[in-house]
Amino acid sequence: MQVPEQAVDGLVYISLSQLMGLAEQSRGLSFLARQPRHSLLAGNHASRLRGRGLNFDELRRYQPGDDLRHLDWRASLRTGKAVVRSFTEERDRPALIVVDQRMSMFFGSRRSFKSALAAELGALAAWMVFNSGDRVGGLVFNDQRIDSVAPLRSRARVQALCAHLVQHNQQLSASNPDSEGEQQLDNVLQRCLALAGHDHLICLISDFAGATPRTLQLLRQLRAHNDVLALQVYDPIALNVPDKGRLLVTQGQLQIELAVGKRQVHKPLGEFLGGRLQEVASLLRRSQVPLLMFSTEFPALEQLRSELGRQQ
Repeated sequence: MQVPEQAVDGLVYISLSQLMGLAEQSRGLSFLARQPRHSLLAGNHASRLRGRGLNFDELRRYQPGDDLRHLDWRASLRTGKAVVRSFTEERDRPALIVVDQRMSMFFGSRRSFKSALAAELGALAAWMVFNSGDRVGGLVFNDQRIDSVAPLRSRARVQALCAHLVQHNQQLSASNPDSEGEQQLDNVLQRCLALAGHDHLICLISDFAGATPRTLQLLRQLRAHNDVLALQVYDPIALNVPDKGRLLVTQGQLQIELAVGKRQVHKPLGEFLGGRLQEVASLLRRSQVPLLMFSTEFPALEQLRSELGRQQ
């Protein structure tokens, strides 16, 4: 599908120039930097993010101030002198930015569509990783396909990931048929497991529609040896269904107009949408994956700064 140029406004459809232009805006933001005390990633959550890994460097004589946890007892007993193991920080580490562009994301009742917000968050996350000196890669998926970009410390690799985001985003249309999009969420997590052995940063950006107990299991497997963050994208209508007017609901080629002013429509619709959002958030929390939530009502960068505790 060829999206008309005037439709690429960054709110429904996004462009490559828009995503590449986020490089400067992302400076000063980091998933792994020391966060202020009110940040989601501070306090109890800090231990969930391992930061860069450590490589063993050498054995050397103990010096006052050395961490006693690094004492090598066998070498110390063998030589009769206190010996510590020294480590060097890994120069970089791989990150996978995983972005959902399924049909469930092609919706928005306020400022932007979930799909556009997710693509913008994906690009911001990629630039944050790149700016911190780490390797950038990722997966972009829709209802039928998963495209992957292998992690590399390269601006061209960020551009390749953004190009996949744009391609998937601009293929979304209300006329697209629904497919096995719900199962696709587990498929992409399974692909992450195959790609990320250990010590990866995995940033999942999705509405997590179709999350199941299997999804919970896969998330737990991923976080066993990696740092995993979940960025849940939602539309505020899930929290506050309009109390008057008519709401057009689209599923593939099927469209239904609901009179939300009627109590027999408004109450069950609100309970369903709000309950579903809470159910997914609860599942993500049970996986012990730090959860950041993003509404289509506000700009991505503004919310990212707030969620990371770097309000400026």
